[in-house]
Amino acid sequence: MDLQASLKRNALFAAVLSSFLGPFTASSVTVALPSIGSDLAMDAISLSWVATAYLLSAAAFLVPVGRASDIYGRKKVFLWGLVLSNVSSAFAAFSTSGTTLIFWRIIQGMGSSMIFGTGVTIVASVYPASERGRALGIVLTSVYVGLSAGPFIGGVLTDYLGWRFLFFTNVAIGVLVLAVTLWKIKQEWAEAKGEKFDVIGSVLYVAAFTAAMYGLTTLPSTRGFSFLIGGLAGLFLFGLWELKVEHPVLEIRLFMNNRAFLYSNLATLINYSATFAITFLMSLYLQYIKKLSPQAAGFILISQPSMQALLSSFAGKMSDRHEPRIVASMGMISLVIALMLFGFLSEETNTYLIVLNLVFVGFGFALFVSPNTNAIMSSVDKKFFGVASGTMSTMRVMGQTLSMGIVMFVFMLFMGRIQITREHYGEFLQSTRVTFFIFAFLSFLGIFASLARGKIHKKRVMGHR
Repeated sequence: MDLQASLKRNALFAAVLSSFLGPFTASSVTVALPSIGSDLAMDAISLSWVATAYLLSAAAFLVPVGRASDIYGRKKVFLWGLVLSNVSSAFAAFSTSGTTLIFWRIIQGMGSSMIFGTGVTIVASVYPASERGRALGIVLTSVYVGLSAGPFIGGVLTDYLGWRFLFFTNVAIGVLVLAVTLWKIKQEWAEAKGEKFDVIGSVLYVAAFTAAMYGLTTLPSTRGFSFLIGGLAGLFLFGLWELKVEHPVLEIRLFMNNRAFLYSNLATLINYSATFAITFLMSLYLQYIKKLSPQAAGFILISQPSMQALLSSFAGKMSDRHEPRIVASMGMISLVIALMLFGFLSEETNTYLIVLNLVFVGFGFALFVSPNTNAIMSSVDKKFFGVASGTMSTMRVMGQTLSMGIVMFVFMLFMGRIQITREHYGEFLQSTRVTFFIFAFLSFLGIFASLARGKIHKKRVMGHR
């Protein structure tokens, strides 16, 4: 019993550190984007790609990585992901052009997919269903602590040392996580060990998914439509292949035969599509329109993830006692209201009102994410934990990519490829308002996806888990 308790504690500790790393990097870089744009002469669309390239790469590899971790070992994949992330972060710090920086962000995304696709899975592997919601809530709290620390620390580093030190900080944290994992975690998990890895399906998925997401982010250009159509056709072929292969990289039947899994993942996709770009838009708004420094903007932006950090563990416990769909749907309703309020931003909007609404966003997000994660991991057998975690992470990062894609699409319609300067502030504000109303509508649709998942606790009692 003591050994099991120690294993749970160490696994949770490693997952908490790794879950802090990615959000910290993403949120700190977002605050530094205006400085990066000035230093490397990047326009608004190119700046968007600094964030989007990372997300697109991470999303493309999450499903194959999740399956590989089930077969070859979750800790092994986790460790290699840390190595790749650290190396790419170091090279990103020395970038001399926007193109070079975006390239290393792509490699960093590959490493992150190996970390995110396995951290939650390891926790789910060692905690029983009755304790899983609380444990996942703690892991997600570390995500929001990372999101909270990122803007403020990123702003301070950018102001005093420059944006390159953000990537050096990422390396330092990554090395710490690597050392703790090697020292504390001795056990390996590979419930599907011995099964064949679907190489053809993996290659087809990565290529098709990348083409489709790239197409979405480059609409309304002809090239964008071409990539989108080609990618969707490739994903259709991928689905047909997965249905006939003996050991698929993605168990399509999980979606076909598991209502809770299907709608919980759909709710994840919608939620992140509607919320991820909030930090990106508000960082630009606060620094360009409100004339705040990166440090001051970061201090304001921490109000959202701070609320998420405070409530995530509590929301996870709630989903252990009450149906996750009820708690998560309450969060989606809150997000609809908050996003609609942001749709009325102007140059005169009071900063205190912005902080209050960011807190409200954090409240809604916290109520949604922990219960929704609990619902997904509790809806499948242990054999599919890696696939479930990889699928959930894919929906999350796909949603984040779509969120940035919506921003880039609206920017292109209202602004084009221009730098954000005083004479273009009107177009920027108009783009921002339109984007927030689109996000509010998506969140409204997400309420129905969240409610449609059915009962999770009833399935546990009936022996589903």
